Amino acid sequence: MTTSFPVTKTGLRLGLATALAGSLALSLLAAPARAADDANPVLAKVNGAEIRKSDVTLAEEELGQSLAQMDPATKDENVLSFLIDMKLVAKAAEDKKVADSEEFKKRLAFTRNRLLMDSLLASEGKAATTPDAMKKVYEEAAKQIGGEQEVHARHILVETEDDAKAVKAELAKGADFAELAKKKSKDPGASDGGDLGFFTKEQMVPEFANVAFSLEPGKISDPVKTQFGWHVIKVEEKRSRKPPEFDQVKGQIETYVTRKAQADYVGKLREAAKIERLDKPAADAAKPADAKPADAKPADAKPAEPAKK
Repeated sequence: MTTSFPVTKTGLRLGLATALAGSLALSLLAAPARAADDANPVLAKVNGAEIRKSDVTLAEEELGQSLAQMDPATKDENVLSFLIDMKLVAKAAEDKKVADSEEFKKRLAFTRNRLLMDSLLASEGKAATTPDAMKKVYEEAAKQIGGEQEVHARHILVETEDDAKAVKAELAKGADFAELAKKKSKDPGASDGGDLGFFTKEQMVPEFANVAFSLEPGKISDPVKTQFGWHVIKVEEKRSRKPPEFDQVKGQIETYVTRKAQADYVGKLREAAKIERLDKPAADAAKPADAKPADAKPADAKPAEPAKK
């Protein structure tokens, strides 16, 4: 007589279902790990120690300018080779107990502090560069620029006052200024007919700027002496300076906002800290370090001789 065991069959069905569900769950849990491995593959092993793509990326950031001139393939090969050598030498250094030396410990502490500082300041700078903050800096700088007068001028630069007077005499007889500049001027811009482009008053040495800004368009100056020699100046045009578009100076503004935020952050930490300088008198040590950020005013005018030195 045959006896059926439905409970057992049901149990078997349940057992298979449970096993399948468990396998699916394990697959789902393993998927992110596999995806992470795919995005960060192992590129080499040194005595079993892995070197991953993320290690190469970090090394590229650290090596920086030394890799700038390399093509991508050469760069990747050099960085990976460097990491392999680093693993080998670092292990050899461990075996020789280099890490136990006082010199190593000092350098390690310094490097750790430097990395901590760089990481935190980078975070503070990034947090400060919001669209609103950058726009505010741009608008404030644009107000300072707007309405400022610019002059477009040419000049002929010669060695002596007599040379300058001779140039002025030729111009008075109808000589073309640009052509005479090409022939007579010792300025690097002589090949452009002595063209200085547009400039603001503070971009030139005072002796030159005062004369250039006093001339009307089309007029030619008497000889003018500066530290560079003797000039004859012709003003081509005057205009009110217009600020550059935001996108043209966005990089400069971002740099300024970042550095200012970092300087302000360090300043606050200094104010809250007890700092004792033992290398100089107390009165001098109490004075805060000058940590002013660079001038934020966006500038679009090209520097030109005779600019201030």
